Amino acid sequence: MIDLNTMSKEQLRLWVIDLLAEMFELDKAQLTAESNLYSDLDIDSIDAVDLSVKLKQLTGKRLQPEVFKNIRTIGDVVDALSGMTEPA
Repeated sequence: MIDLNTMSKEQLRLWVIDLLAEMFELDKAQLTAESNLYSDLDIDSIDAVDLSVKLKQLTGKRLQPEVFKNIRTIGDVVDALSGMTEPA
C-alpha cells in the first residue's frame, strides 16, 4: 500500500503517471500534469471508475464522489490524492 503522507507532490505525480501508463497502456513521455484524462488520454467513464478503484486499492483511501467527478487532468488526480493526506 502507498503511504500518501510520505510522498511529495512531485513523487505523487510520477506515481500517478506510472499507474496511468501501466493501466491504460499510455506513453509516459506524453503524460503531463495538464493531460486531460478524457480528451487527451481517451479514458472513458468505465476507465475512470477502474482508476478510482485501483487508487483505493493502492492507497487504502477512497476518493469522494464529489471530488472524483471534478477530476479532469493528471494534476487534478494528484491534487485529490495529496488532499487526502491532510488532516481533516
